[in-house]
Formats: sequence, structure tokens, C-alpha cells
Amino acid sequence: MKTMISLALFSLLVFLAGCASLQTAGEVQYGRQALLEGKSETALGYFYSAAQVDPNYVYTTGSSPKQSVWSYVGRSEYLTGRLPQAQQTLERALGGNREEDIARLYLGLTLAKEGDRQRGLKEIESGMRGINSFLDYITQAQRYSIGQFWDPDQDIRSAIQSNLAMISGKDLDWQRLTADTEWLGIRMEQEADLARRQEAFDRSRDGEGRTP
Repeated sequence: MKTMISLALFSLLVFLAGCASLQTAGEVQYGRQALLEGKSETALGYFYSAAQVDPNYVYTTGSSPKQSVWSYVGRSEYLTGRLPQAQQTLERALGGNREEDIARLYLGLTLAKEGDRQRGLKEIESGMRGINSFLDYITQAQRYSIGQFWDPDQDIRSAIQSNLAMISGKDLDWQRLTADTEWLGIRMEQEADLARRQEAFDRSRDGEGRTP
């Protein structure tokens, strides 16, 4: 009898955990959609909700860089002007994964707007270099699959190289760097979806071509 009760409780816990995971994934997807539409307040609400359900949730699909729910929360806090909260949240995200380069971009932006431009610049530069390395890696390591659809015209990498040159030069235009860094953060989010859709389309087209 006790064994049956224990099994029932275990099954219930597994079921509830699965429901929580699906809920979190849904909240993150809704948040991402709002983020890409420029609805930062709405996005923040979804990401907050997801973080409350599962604070350890990590968004990852296929070849996309892993991003914790706290990275999304912090980025949305930055975009809505909640700078002290954004710094704390983004540092939390990076504490869990030092290679979250998009979170690092936004931490740099946050620090710069809070007055610590020296540290902010280092974080922005590090984030850009990390993203550039990721793009070089994915386009080579998976060049016969999804890698060919990541930054195919090298628009992102060209923008990164232009900004890195500006950072290392004498005339740093903070207004331009801020705008370009914000563009890069959103563009990487868009690129992940575009690459997946293009790969799916390519596969479906190949499948139709092989149909007798």
C-alpha cells in the first residue's frame, strides 16, 4: 500500500514538473515575441512569470546559444529603464553561465548608462567578441546544416568588426555604440529564429524534391 502511494506521489510530482516546464517555456516564448516586437514591458512581465515558476530555466533550441531566463529578465529590465535591477539580474545570469554573450552586452550597456563606462566598455567588447566567435564556429561546425543559415551575408559580423575597430580607436561615439549594441542584441534573437525557419524550409523543399 505504501509503495503504491509513493509511486502515485512520484507520478504526480513528475506530472507537475512537466506542466511547470511547459508553462515556463510558453512564457519565455511569449516574452521573446514581445521583445522582438519592441514591447519591452510586456516581455518583462512574461519573463518575470517564467522566472518565478522555474528560476533555473534555460532557453535553448538547436544551434542557438543557451540563455537563462535571468538573461531575458535583465535585458527587459534594461530596455524598460530599470537599470539597478538590470545590473543585478544580468550579473546573476552571468554567474550561472559566463558565456552568455548577449547578457554580457546588456550588462555593458547597463553599466555605461549608470556611469561606469570603463567597465561597461569592457563588457560590451567581450560580448561582441564572444558573439563573433560563436558565429564563426556555428557556420563552420554545422556548415552543411543550420550553420549555413546563421548570418549568411555576414551582416552581424561586419557590424561587430566595425564596432570593435571604433572601440579600439581614439574617437569613441557612445551614442552610436549604444545603438549598435542594442541592435546586435535584438538581431541575434531574430537570427536564431530565422536560421531555424530557413533550415526547416530547406529540409521540406529537399523532401518534396525526393518524392516520387
